[in-house]
Amino acid sequence: MMEPMRRDGETWRVDGRPLKVHHLDKVFWPEDGFTKGDLLAYYRRMSRRLMPWLRDRPLTLRVFPDGIHGFSYYRRDLPDHAPDFLRSVDYRAATRNRVLRLPLVDDAAGLLWLVDQGAIELHLWSSRAPHLERPDVAVFDLDTGEDTPWERMREAALRLRDALDEAGIASRAKTSGGTGMHVYVGLAPRHDFDQVRAWVKSVAERLAEAWPDLVAVPHGRTHQGNRVLVDYAQNGIGRNTAAPWTVRARPGAPVSMPLKWAEVEAGGFTPTDFTMETAPERIARRRDPFAAVLEAAQELPEPAAG
Repeated sequence: MMEPMRRDGETWRVDGRPLKVHHLDKVFWPEDGFTKGDLLAYYRRMSRRLMPWLRDRPLTLRVFPDGIHGFSYYRRDLPDHAPDFLRSVDYRAATRNRVLRLPLVDDAAGLLWLVDQGAIELHLWSSRAPHLERPDVAVFDLDTGEDTPWERMREAALRLRDALDEAGIASRAKTSGGTGMHVYVGLAPRHDFDQVRAWVKSVAERLAEAWPDLVAVPHGRTHQGNRVLVDYAQNGIGRNTAAPWTVRARPGAPVSMPLKWAEVEAGGFTPTDFTMETAPERIARRRDPFAAVLEAAQELPEPAAG
């Protein structure tokens, strides 16, 4: 367990700014003894890795004021009492009659201020301001049926990787921090969400046709048994996915961990191996395998773009 912080509040110097943090001893993970102070220390240490993903990308926060077993809610707009150094971008969703001020995080100080408000999980849009309608990543959201063993999840991710490779599309994988995996494709921000979603759906459907006992595409509330669901619906404006390295509000404090494809091939791990406690040491001794997603700037194959 991380070394707990014993004072109720401190003023940290972050990015040249004084930042007041509160209730550091409050236990957020009762089974593990992890505190709010541990969470803040984790995100402070991981901020350098997170920042290339956070900059200009709207952020949805899952907030747990009293820890993982308490009341929680999703925060999609910037609080009125947020400090001036936190930016936002205006967005009016089709289902809402008001404009949301979507939070944008530029530095560690902004990230830690939001975490100090009780945010545990960071969920990111797949587009950046000011061009919110143009995603720069495509997301394949792999989830398990009720009886799906982890090895089948790993196998499905590899089959998806192979299908993308055959199409000349580079991809990267990460654990979701739950029971699933996410496979990301870096894109040039020239396609709209309808095009990206249609392409992801077509790839998922072809994969399900080739591996019908392993992969399924979601259709309503159909039970998928022990197959792996390859969902395309996250590729929509306003939809969001767990950020790389975000902590999840589950016992053990698992994180969404980027992986090398060689690690996925080798196996021998489960999602619970990657936690708020183990992640910082892991990333300290290796290059970020997910950086290639942001560097890729790939084009969708022509048929899907039409």
